[in-house]
Amino acid sequence: MWQKVANWNTLRNQMLAGFVFVMIIVLICAGAITFNSVSTLLNTKAETQMKQIASQANGRLEAILTQIDTLTLQAVNDAYLQQLFLSNVQGKEVTFSERQALSKIANHIQAYSGVSNVELYTTGFVRLFPLDDQKMSDRVDNHWIEQADKEKGKLVWIGNDPKEPGTVLAIRRINLIDRWFSNGGYLLVRINSSYFDFQKQLTDTGSHQELLVLADSSGTPIIPDGDVTDGVGELMQTSSQTVTIKQKRYILVKQPSEQTGWTLMILYPVSDITDGISVLRWAIIVSGAIGSVLFIILSFLLSMMITRPILRLMRAMRNTRQGVLTPNLTKTYTTELNDLNMTYNQMVDNINGLIKLVYEKEVIQSRTELQALQAQIDPHFLYNTLEALYWSLQDKDEEELADLVVAMSDLFRYVIGSPNKDEWVSMGEELEHIKRYLSIMGVRFGSRLVWEINIDDAYNHVLIPKLLIQPLVENAILHGLEGKTDPGLITIRVEPSPLEAAELRITVSDDGPGMSEQKLQAVKDAMERGGAPSGKGKGMAISNVQRRIQLYYPELAEGSRGLSIHSIPRQGTSVSFDIPIHKEDNDDSTKQNHTDR
Repeated sequence: MWQKVANWNTLRNQMLAGFVFVMIIVLICAGAITFNSVSTLLNTKAETQMKQIASQANGRLEAILTQIDTLTLQAVNDAYLQQLFLSNVQGKEVTFSERQALSKIANHIQAYSGVSNVELYTTGFVRLFPLDDQKMSDRVDNHWIEQADKEKGKLVWIGNDPKEPGTVLAIRRINLIDRWFSNGGYLLVRINSSYFDFQKQLTDTGSHQELLVLADSSGTPIIPDGDVTDGVGELMQTSSQTVTIKQKRYILVKQPSEQTGWTLMILYPVSDITDGISVLRWAIIVSGAIGSVLFIILSFLLSMMITRPILRLMRAMRNTRQGVLTPNLTKTYTTELNDLNMTYNQMVDNINGLIKLVYEKEVIQSRTELQALQAQIDPHFLYNTLEALYWSLQDKDEEELADLVVAMSDLFRYVIGSPNKDEWVSMGEELEHIKRYLSIMGVRFGSRLVWEINIDDAYNHVLIPKLLIQPLVENAILHGLEGKTDPGLITIRVEPSPLEAAELRITVSDDGPGMSEQKLQAVKDAMERGGAPSGKGKGMAISNVQRRIQLYYPELAEGSRGLSIHSIPRQGTSVSFDIPIHKEDNDDSTKQNHTDR
């Protein structure tokens, strides 16, 4: 029986059992909290609060409006003010002292209300107080003046002052009692908007503060709330009982004022009404979070038993990017993972042995191929040199034979050297050999051969494989000068490469007959194949040089770079290639060569 139980005791079943156990705990907690929250959801607390707040807010607003209306009515019925404006209507000029005495009336209004400024105007809209000559038509629109005349002495609430932000304007016509209540002038008061901000004075009946917005008849907020600054006009026009402001839902209650034409809007958060639902939602979220944390912890502990050994094995495998396969020496307590690790270590040992064997074979094969190419070029070069000597003896006097033999002796000494010692030479040595070769060729061609070598002295120390340039010079003389009766120019240039700053470009050019497009393509194809096109042995030297560049400079071969041939019929041919200025030593023979130098 216990054996059967052990068969079910797998890692997958353990994770499943843990998940089910955690989810059961989450459901039990969520159900218990839901039961307790729903029982208190259908209460009438929110409805009672809304009625209470609306009643308090409306009563407070009416009290403020009545206070200002009473103070301004007392002011316009003041005996001194009535007598002064009656005299003005009868044509008597008001003196400075009489105007200054009006400050008592203004101070009385300001002392008992939130009025910040009191202004008195004549029927001609000339200001008597304060003591300046500003026109009332410059302060308020004519529409409100006409409205004040129409109301015949009642206080008209204009709304926000466009010239003084943060203030509210109200206007009242002054009726002259002794002149059958005819128009004697106007009283204009400016009240601070903060005077109408009575939200803090209301009873706080909830944990969330409701929003109060007082807007004038044009939809401009007089008391804006921090969350309600835009779209007040839309709130006034909407007929919906619920609105959404900044992704939060509110119940909208509007209280229009017949006295002012303004609208008092109360926005009560829906979340206060659905307080029980919010509690339920948070209870479910908390329970789910607790269950998720428990599940994550359990899953993490179980997964680490599997993933940690695999991650160690992966780190060992990543070392192969650096060209080295390293074994994984860590051990685990799981049989399957130990077997996997042992198999990987055996594979690493086998692959490292194979890599070492292949590398040694490649080194031997490369050296053999380089020596074969070197041996192929030397006889070819000696043959052409001896042929030049032959033609020299035929065409010249014997007195020049000694100089020719000396030049050939130096040339043979450079060519027939120790292969292991002289694989690499400096650029200066290679070009000095080219000069000797061109001198010998000058004996044969005489004035028909003109040559020049252009190099900066700073590049004379750059290392280059021996006899890498000479076959190209030989090829230029053979195909560019031979058969030509006029003088021919052979140019060798060593200059910085336009492609890479750390490379030199070597160019060998002639002004011979050049090649046609078909012939040039045939030479390039033969160079890629490693042979020579049909004809007079053309392309053999080029193919050899191309192959040697690929062997000596593998980084250029990887980028498909090598010899570049350009030819224009009846203008000449140029062959160029790039080499690194600082050549890295890739094998022991090269290092030994540099040491010997």
